[in-house]
Amino acid sequence: MSDKRETPLSSPPLEGHHCTVDLRLEKLGLVPFFQQLAEEQLREVNKKFTASHYSKGETIYRQGDSSTMLRVVVAGNVKLVSHTLEGEGVLLDMLQPGDFFGNPTAGSQDVYNETAETQTPACILSIRLSDFREVMNRYSSVAMVVLDITTDRLNESRQRIQHLSTLPVTKRIAHILVTLAHKFGEEDRRGLLIQLPLSRKDLADMAGTSAETTSRVMSQFQEDDLITSGRQWVAIKDKPELLRISAES
Repeated sequence: MSDKRETPLSSPPLEGHHCTVDLRLEKLGLVPFFQQLAEEQLREVNKKFTASHYSKGETIYRQGDSSTMLRVVVAGNVKLVSHTLEGEGVLLDMLQPGDFFGNPTAGSQDVYNETAETQTPACILSIRLSDFREVMNRYSSVAMVVLDITTDRLNESRQRIQHLSTLPVTKRIAHILVTLAHKFGEEDRRGLLIQLPLSRKDLADMAGTSAETTSRVMSQFQEDDLITSGRQWVAIKDKPELLRISAES
């Protein structure tokens, strides 16, 4: 079977026992606002989280639902999608174990600004925002980092809007591939394999363009030997050149 048809991505079946206490502690320790906590403090925080298992393609919450939970990915991958008034989806982010999602500073009247969907089978930890506020009150280091992250995410959103409105589509897609490779890339015989399901539509939604345009750009990258790809997977063969394309004036 050829590379075009096989799927080199690692996607082991996820059973309940995979979301062990040790794994929970390991991934919670990767969350930026928990990184300064001592092990015993992290164990106390872990007790406030509940674990849920999801199949591939399940919706965790929908845009417009009341924002009541903060969540952390323990196993699997999750994507965040925002829907426009016209019903079109914009792919905001793709998450891996150790990433959090939901607004940690949301108030009682706030709603989620995006829909969260699983890309693979996943184990997700959830904490009620009222319980998370107790954690912030107890550990000042957590509260300080949450404030910094909230500011950083606002700046990232502004930068993303600027990219979508000013950069040519080839630069946008090159930038997205480099970013995904940095976050999800694993060395593989094909190149730097982006270790998550990634369709042309996903890339198009992240770049703010059509699937047809994305396919043309990706085909050109493949002809130039910058990438290789198959059904819902991409491997980067020449990351420096993609980085150059994304950054050139």
